[in-house]
Amino acid sequence: MRSRFYVPDLPGLDLPVELSAEEASHLTRVLRLGVGDTVSVFDGRGAEYLAQVVRVAQARVVVRPYRAVVPTPEPVVALTVAQSLLKGRKFDEVIRDVTMIGVAAVQPLLTARTEVRSCNTERWRRVAIASAKQCRRAVVPDIMAPRSFKTLLNEDDARMRLILVEPEMGDTVGTLRDLQDRPLPRAATLAIGPEGGWTAEEVAAATGAGFVPITFGHRTLRAEAVVVCAVSVLQYIWGDL
Repeated sequence: MRSRFYVPDLPGLDLPVELSAEEASHLTRVLRLGVGDTVSVFDGRGAEYLAQVVRVAQARVVVRPYRAVVPTPEPVVALTVAQSLLKGRKFDEVIRDVTMIGVAAVQPLLTARTEVRSCNTERWRRVAIASAKQCRRAVVPDIMAPRSFKTLLNEDDARMRLILVEPEMGDTVGTLRDLQDRPLPRAATLAIGPEGGWTAEEVAAATGAGFVPITFGHRTLRAEAVVVCAVSVLQYIWGDL
């Protein structure tokens, strides 16, 4: 399995390109690769190539892409996960895992019960890049700047909009299985609350804005775990697993 490197500005076949300082250091110091070695490079937007290392000088590495690689297909439905910020490094875990699963974007949310107000969007983007490199995905999901739940309700225009709620929210709440009978959307948004869950007012506001409340079985899962489970089930329903 060839080592993969993220090069966001790939020029194309047979056009040498310099790796970033971080990627160059990983190639030379960690992997101990050098001139003549073959690696894979991808731009995070779906393009990937086999490339040969053609120059190593101090902290600079230049590679030459010479053959296009057919990447793993992206999911049919472009899914945005709108996840409330979580305590500690749990949000890093969410970014890592949903990147591997194949989501198109992650929208960090500030909700009524969100206890975390600080964020590091650049770190999350680095986590997404590292996860894409590891799982051999050629697309890096868009990691957006945090915004309020109210703003999401006002601005999100996905064809299918879902909000994951607690099982005890009521008998009128559907389940993920109910989505099997709905037409396949081109894009969808899945909103997931914080550790303390949604308030009744937030669920009512989301429903009024067109979000469909659904549950994930009869158990209450941790916020950082339920997102992976829910996205996996959605992809199975949509034919992506």
